[in-house]
Amino acid sequence: MSRTAITMPALSDTMQTGRLVSWLKQPGDPVHRGEAIAEVESDKAVMEVEAFQDGYLAGPLAEPGSDLPVGQVIGYLADSPDTDTGEEAPAAAEPPPETEQQPERPEPEPPQAHQAAEPPPAPPSSPPASRGGGAPVAASPYARALARELGIDLAQVAPGPDGRVQAAQVVAAALAGPQPDLDAGPPWTLQPLSPMQQAVADNMRASLAIPSFRVSARLPLELLAAAAKAQRHSLSLLLARACALAVRAHPRFNAAFTPAGLAQRERVDVGIAVDVPDGLVTPVIRDAAGRPLDELAEDWRILKNKIARRRLRPEDYSGATFYLSNLGTFPEVTVFDAIVPMGAAAILAVGAAHDGEARFTLSCDHRVVYGADAARFLATLGELLRDPAQVTGTTT
Repeated sequence: MSRTAITMPALSDTMQTGRLVSWLKQPGDPVHRGEAIAEVESDKAVMEVEAFQDGYLAGPLAEPGSDLPVGQVIGYLADSPDTDTGEEAPAAAEPPPETEQQPERPEPEPPQAHQAAEPPPAPPSSPPASRGGGAPVAASPYARALARELGIDLAQVAPGPDGRVQAAQVVAAALAGPQPDLDAGPPWTLQPLSPMQQAVADNMRASLAIPSFRVSARLPLELLAAAAKAQRHSLSLLLARACALAVRAHPRFNAAFTPAGLAQRERVDVGIAVDVPDGLVTPVIRDAAGRPLDELAEDWRILKNKIARRRLRPEDYSGATFYLSNLGTFPEVTVFDAIVPMGAAAILAVGAAHDGEARFTLSCDHRVVYGADAARFLATLGELLRDPAQVTGTTT
């Protein structure tokens, strides 16, 4: 029987591991090219894995609930329904606990794809690191030596996709700055980040490198909120539309910094921050300034349905040129700052309305726009909020 491996796909640019949620077919079932055969949880959503050719699903199959590195075999497609392979099912890598100690000075480790044999263990000089007093941390000898050189506690370093801490994870922890001394307090256990939490953390860390500033204004929100209620539209959608119209009036806010210059985009795509379990997502309303509001509302309805079912695809949440974060549903939150995402010039944070007004805080990439630009943007936004007909496209 001829078999072709099915591997864990990379469903987003930031995905390093995926969680196999379920198999939609059983061993021996016929499948056709393009047919969904499994569900995988990426760092953003649960997505279907499609068959890349006709055949029959064959084992061994990875167990649902397994966290597996991108590229690892999770099952097979065979040319016949015979599924008795006599092999064990693929599983997440579980490296044996390491008890050997590393040399005092680190030596560069060879690439993982061609891992050489490790040197004999040196005489122990300190007990192996453990997570919250539990089992020893699985780490390469070079990573252990590097962690000691840099003063990094391996117990607080997230492992790589293979389940081991490698030098790259140690360096990343060192660049992240000082870490809390957890052992000075009560006993603790480490809860690994979910794929979504890790993606959010990575994106926010990258975004903090953007030189940014903030400008706040108190603007009227009562009229736009009334228009949203009367027309049965989401207030966040109307705010996104108003932002897009303001961006169109001030096109520098639709640019992105690159080392070669400013990339000026040709349409305004607004990403709206949405709270989900274990993190947040930013579904994108495409061409929010140029399309009819009814079309945008239908797109928003579809996106919210996908969010509820955790079925967002990369094209649903990637490539926004401007961002909106609305915490106005929490009456206690009157003002807050948002972090400018990579690839955007600004993000608008909206607090709860009181006495018909709300505090709007615009966080900007100072390499793209300046203080006076932000002031003019907020002035234009205020004009739109005072005349909701410009936002909804209706006549009074």
